[in-house]
Amino acid sequence: MAAADRLARAREHLSTLSDATAERYRNGRHVLSFDEYLDLFASDPVRFGRDASRYLRDVFDHYGSEQVQKPWGAARRFKLFDLPWESGSLRRDSLVGQEHVQEDIYRVLCNFAREGRANRLILLHGPNGSAKSTAVACVMKALEHYSTLDEGALYRFHWVFPSQKTIRGSIGFGGDGERKPALPVQSYAHLDETQIDARLQIEIRDHPLFLLPVAERRGLLSSLWADVGAEEAPPEWLQKGRLNKKNQQVFEALLATYKGDLREVLRHVQVERYFLSHRYRVGAVTIGPQMSVDAGEAQITADRSLAALPTALQATTLFEARGELIDAQGGVLEYSDLLKRPIDAFKYLQLSIETGEVALNQQNVQLNCVMLASANELHLDAFREHHEFPSFRGRFELIRAPYLLSYCDEQRIYDNQILPQITRPVAPHATRVAAMFAVLTRMRKPEQGNHPGPLGAVVAQLSAFEKMELYATGAIPERLDAEASKLLRVSIEKLLSEGDGAPLYEGRVGASPREMRSVMLYASQSPLYEYLSPLAVLDEIELLCQRKNEFEWLQQEPLPGGYHDVRHMIENIRQRLYDTWEEDFRVATGLVDEAAYDELFERYFSHVSAWIKGEKLRNRITGDHENPDANLMASVEKLLGVTSGHDAFRRGLISGIAAWAIDHPGQKVDPIEVFPQHARKMRATIFAERRQAVALLCRDTVRLLCDGDASGLDAPRQEKIRALLARLRERSGYNEAMARDAASALVRWRFADLVV
Repeated sequence: MAAADRLARAREHLSTLSDATAERYRNGRHVLSFDEYLDLFASDPVRFGRDASRYLRDVFDHYGSEQVQKPWGAARRFKLFDLPWESGSLRRDSLVGQEHVQEDIYRVLCNFAREGRANRLILLHGPNGSAKSTAVACVMKALEHYSTLDEGALYRFHWVFPSQKTIRGSIGFGGDGERKPALPVQSYAHLDETQIDARLQIEIRDHPLFLLPVAERRGLLSSLWADVGAEEAPPEWLQKGRLNKKNQQVFEALLATYKGDLREVLRHVQVERYFLSHRYRVGAVTIGPQMSVDAGEAQITADRSLAALPTALQATTLFEARGELIDAQGGVLEYSDLLKRPIDAFKYLQLSIETGEVALNQQNVQLNCVMLASANELHLDAFREHHEFPSFRGRFELIRAPYLLSYCDEQRIYDNQILPQITRPVAPHATRVAAMFAVLTRMRKPEQGNHPGPLGAVVAQLSAFEKMELYATGAIPERLDAEASKLLRVSIEKLLSEGDGAPLYEGRVGASPREMRSVMLYASQSPLYEYLSPLAVLDEIELLCQRKNEFEWLQQEPLPGGYHDVRHMIENIRQRLYDTWEEDFRVATGLVDEAAYDELFERYFSHVSAWIKGEKLRNRITGDHENPDANLMASVEKLLGVTSGHDAFRRGLISGIAAWAIDHPGQKVDPIEVFPQHARKMRATIFAERRQAVALLCRDTVRLLCDGDASGLDAPRQEKIRALLARLRERSGYNEAMARDAASALVRWRFADLVV
C-alpha cells in the first residue's frame, strides 16, 4: 500500500473515531445543569442516590454469581473476581478460589446497606501471599469498569462563573450589591469555555443534592423512594450529608448575593459525570504503611482562576482537602498491610469509622467510602495482644483469607500467572507437581477429638496425601469400606472447618505461591532439560526444603501420615508423577478404548440397579427384557477386587447413589462421577494385564528418540511409536523431548523388571 493511501486511511480512521467519541460523550450525559440532573435523579433515585457501600454491593450484583461445585458441595462465586470484562492476558489477575472470602465481603456490604453506611473497616487477614491484595484489586477493577456503564454512572458538581461580556453586565458582585441583567439562560453549565471567567473545581465530590437544604431534601427523598417502592431507606450519607467547607463558602456567598434566591445560585452549578480510576486515584485508592493521617488541607493559591472569581469570593480564604481519604470518596480505600503501621498512626480511624467523619483543621469531612485493609497473621496476633485491640475490634470486620487447600485451584494460579513468564516449553504436570507440594505443606493432621463417633476414627487415619486429594477432588481412600467412605464423603466440609477457631488454622502455614513461583522459574532454567520439567521442579523443591531457617513451614514437627514431612511429600509426589505418566502412555497406546471403560462401568450399574429392584433390563440388540447379567456383574466386581460380600457391596453402591442424588437434586446420576475410585480401580486392573506391552513401548520410545534409525527397530515398530508420540502430543501436549524423558524415567523406575 502506498504511503499516501496509508495516510488517507489513518486520517479516515481518526475522523471516524472522533465522531464516535463525540457521540458517546453526548449520549453519556457527561455535563448537566442542576435541573437536568434532578430530572435524571428522579427517574431512578435508588441508582443515583447510592452511597459507596450500596454502590459496591451493586457492583457485585451487576456481574452476578454462579454456583461452583466443591467436594463438600456448592459454593457461590462472584463473577467480578474473574474479570469478565477483560480478555486474554488481562484476565490473569483474576482471583482463584477463595469463594468464602468473596461471600464474606458481600455479606458485610449487605449489612452496610441495611445499616445505612459503611460503619466498619473490612480487614482481610491471612498469611503472606494468600491473595488478599488480589481480592481487593479485583474489586477496584470492577468498580472502574462498572462506573463506565450506564448502570454505574456517577456525578459530582463544580461551580461555573460566566464572563461579564457573556452575561451582558454584572451578576451582582459589585460594591452596591444590586443585581444587573442576567444571562437569558436557565443555567451556566453548558457555556463554552470562552464564555466563562472561572470554573471552581471541588475535590471532595459532594452529591449534587447536598445543595438542597437538609429538611427539604429528606422530604424529596422520602417521596421519591416511596414512588418507586424501594425496599431500603435512602442512605444516611444522602439524607444527612452537607456540603464540604469550600462548597459551603461558595454557596453562602452566592446565596447572599442573590438575596436568598436558590434558583439563581443553582444556575452556577455544573454537574459532571466522573469515572472511578485506581491509576488516577479517583474513588479507588491504595495506600501502604505510613506515619500520617490520610487526609489534609491546603489553601488555594492565588492563580488566574481564583482571580477570575467574583469579588465576594476573592475575599474569602478557600481551602481544598486532599489526601487518600479524600481521593477515595465514593469508592474504596485500601490500607495495604494496615497493621505494619504503628497503632498511633491509625487511631484516628476509630473515631472516623464510628462517626463517619474525619477531622481536619478547617472542617470535618463526611466519609463516603468502603475501607478495606489487609494484614498478615503475625501482625494481627501481635495486635490482639495490644490493650487497644478491644476498642478496634468492634469497628473491624475480620475476614480470614488462608492459603488455598485445593491443588487444582493452586495449579490454576501457576498456570495463569507464572507460566506466561517462562519462555521455555512447559511439560504436562509440571505446575501440578508444584501445586501438590504447596498444598501438602499446608495440611494439618486432623484431631480425632474434634470429630466424635466413628468419624473421629476415620479422619485420624487420613494421611496428608489422602487429605489433599479429598479437598481437591473429593476422592475417598480406597482402603475404606462403604460405610466409612459414605461418612467421610458427607463430612468433608466439617473436616475443612475443623481449625477455624484455632490460631494455627489449616492454610495459615505452608509454602506460598510466591515461593513456588521462584521454584518454577529456577526449574525452567535447569541445564538438564530444554523445557520446564516436573522432575526439575522436584529438584528445586528439594533445594528449597534445605532452607529450614527461612520458612516456618519447614520448622513444623513431622507427624504420622506424612504431615509436615517434606521428604515424605516429595517422594509421594514423585510416585504420583510416575502414576500419571503411566496413565498418559497407557491411554496413548490405544490398547484399550477409554470409552469402553465408561460404557462397561455404566452397564454394570444399570444391571446392579435392576438386580436390587428385582426388575428386568431391555436387551439393546434383541429388544427382549432379560434378567440382570450375573456374569457381567461378577466380572466387573472381580476387576474392582471384590472377592466376597457381593450383595452387600452392590447395596452399598445403590445407597451411595441415593445419597449423591439427595445432595445434587435434579442432576443426572453419573456412576463414574459418583464413584471415581471404583472407576480408577477397574482401569488399573485392566491396565495391569497390558502393563508389559506399555513398558516395551516406553523402552522402544526411548531407543527411537535417542538413536533414530540406529535403534534397531523395524519399520512397523517405529510407526507404532510415531503414532504413540502423536497421540501424546495431541492429548496431553508432550513434545518429543518430554515424551523421551518421561518414558526413560518409567523404564528406569517402574518397568525395570518388565523390559529386561
